[in-house]
This record gives sequence, structure tokens and C-alpha cells, in this order.
Amino acid sequence: MLANFDRLIDRRGTHSSKWDAMEPLFGVSSDDGLAMWTADSDYPTAPCVIEAVRAAADPGIFGYFFDDSDYHNAICWWMEHRHGWKIDPDWILTSAGLGNAIGLCLDVYTDPGDSVVIFSPVYHEFANKIERAGRQVREIPLVLADTRYEIDLDAAQAQLTGAEKMLIWCSPQNPSGRIWSADELRAVAEFARANDLILLSDEVHHDLIMPGHRFVPLNVAAPEARDRLVVLTAASKTFNIAGQRTGNMIIPDAALRDAMLKRMKALDLSSNRLGVEMVTAAYSPEGAAWVDAQVAHLNRNRETFDTMINAIPGVRSLPLESTYLAWVDFSGTGMSFAEVEERVKGRARIAASPGPAFGQGGETFLRFNLATQHARVDMAGARLQEAFSDLQ
Repeated sequence: MLANFDRLIDRRGTHSSKWDAMEPLFGVSSDDGLAMWTADSDYPTAPCVIEAVRAAADPGIFGYFFDDSDYHNAICWWMEHRHGWKIDPDWILTSAGLGNAIGLCLDVYTDPGDSVVIFSPVYHEFANKIERAGRQVREIPLVLADTRYEIDLDAAQAQLTGAEKMLIWCSPQNPSGRIWSADELRAVAEFARANDLILLSDEVHHDLIMPGHRFVPLNVAAPEARDRLVVLTAASKTFNIAGQRTGNMIIPDAALRDAMLKRMKALDLSSNRLGVEMVTAAYSPEGAAWVDAQVAHLNRNRETFDTMINAIPGVRSLPLESTYLAWVDFSGTGMSFAEVEERVKGRARIAASPGPAFGQGGETFLRFNLATQHARVDMAGARLQEAFSDLQ
């Protein structure tokens, strides 16, 4: 299975946002550029998922369907066997991806003008979706202690005004790959309780855990938070099937779940048949074995990338505990962000996600996607070393 991760695939001209939108968004030509920005992997998904797509397509009939029980049971199996989280199938509501799920939660659990708390730097779409929904962003910076982010909840408390109604939490943390401890998660849950906040926990990267680390679902760490908790999960990042727009809102509390279900019925939202088939196949022993092989590949990419990047004076890649997204700090170069970005895009010909988009604390960073072939990671490291060779 590992060999599949290193087979070079040309995704140009396939309407891939990662590769075909690289030039209009970043000015990096796809002819010789490397797409290392959006969270999307460059290798085929698990064979069991591909077989499920073929089996679904063979009859040539794509009509209505009504039974999601196999899908719900697969999710329950996955959460229990991979994450030690025993859930009830009735807790699961299916959204059109997690971006849609965040939008639904803002719509159902907050009102226009309400404030929503985020801890930055964090996935830029949190702030974007809050603002698009007509809510206010309450951005609270994390504390970078050497190479790891920490939470200062006392400082956070001092910044609240009472207008806050929701906290969107990122676990594992994107963009840094930080895994929160059970104690930290309990503290966040208590912070939400003390301030009467709905707690929305985005756990989409929970399967991509580097060796030596362990992810704890927020509901496992703080079961007492169930009366205000909505957990977002999906197979989209793990199995690179985000284009199927299939995500899960896992809502243990009946009142919260009923409110969401009522809104979804009003909007006539239902699950995508092909997405359901793919996730059902993915969340299986065969899918689990493939994920383990993928993590080994990602860990190799991480080791190569970090070694090459950390050899550049003034540049450091923060130790990656989870995800396939390297968070690289260029502050030690003494350069402005504009100069750093010009070198990365212009000289190295790499499209990477700009740190300032992730909010306060991201001003000197770029995020690089390592979910690609090892040869491309090695090429990226060599190009970055050359782009900053005058610092040697």
C-alpha cells in the first residue's frame, strides 16, 4: 500500500482547486510549480473506497435512497476502535461537508450580531464563515511557547464582553498540528460552560496522528460538556474525499440535535449517496490499515521536510504532532512577510498558505501541505534552501 503514496500523479487540468487554481491565486505556474497550500492530498484514496465507488456505479442507477444505517454503524465503529469514543448512531447528522456544518451551526445556535470565539492562529475559514453569517469574530491569540501553542484562558476570559454565544475549537489544531491534552480539553469545556457558550469542536484531522502522539476526542475528555457540544468529523481529509461534500455533526444532546434536525429538514438537506458509500467503505478494518500506511508515509515526509527547512538559518518548522500541514516560521530571517512570500512563490515556485490569513500569530508563517509524493517534498525542501541560500 505504501508504494501508492509515491506514484506521481499529474492533477493539472482536472479542475483540481489545489493545482489548477494555483496560478490565479498565487501567481505560481502549474507548469513547474508545487502546490502545497490547500488541505488536499495528491495520491489515490484507499482501495476499499475506490472499490465502493465502482460497485455503486456498476448498476448505472443513481436514484433516491433512504437507509443510512450502514453508514452510521461504520462511523460508530470507527470512533470506538480508532478513538475510544463510543457514540450512539442517533447522534449523527450528515452535512454537505464540514464547511456547511459550521454554517449550519452558526445559523441554528447563534443570532446575527452575536460574537463567536476562536483561538488564533487557526483555520482561516472559521473567521470567514462567522463574518459571512453576520456574526462577530472574537479572536483570542494562542501563546507560542517555544515551538508549541498554549492556551491562556485567564487572558481569554478578560477579552470576553458577554456577547459571545459560541466557541469554535480546532482539535487537532490547524495550522500548527498541535494535539491538545485531555486536561486542556477539559479546561476549554469548563471555559465554555462558565460563559454559556455552545462548543463546536472541529476534529476533522483526528486520524492523521504522528507516531508517539495520541488524539483524545473532546467528548471523551469532557463528557460533562455534552449539553453544549457539537463535534464535527469527516473522512474528507483522512481519505481525500472532500469533493464528495460529506461530513458529520455528532450531537449527543437531544435538544441541540432536534434544533439542528428541524433546520436541516426546513432546508431539505440530506446525505449524498456516493459520499455515504465511500465513507462506509473507508471506516472499516481495510480503511484503518490504509490510514496507518498513510501516516507512515506522512511521517517520512515530515522528517525530510523538517530536516531540510530547519537547516535554513532563521527558519523553523514547528514539530508536527498531527495533520499533514507543516507550520513554518520565517521570523528569524529578519525579512518582511512580503519578501519571504516573494522568495517562496517567485524563487522556489511553491504555492503555500499565507500565515496572516490564519489570524493573529500567523504574521511570520507559511503553511506547507506535505500530503504528496516524497519526491515532491524533497524537491520543495531543495527549492526553499536555494531560495534562501544567501542566509547560509
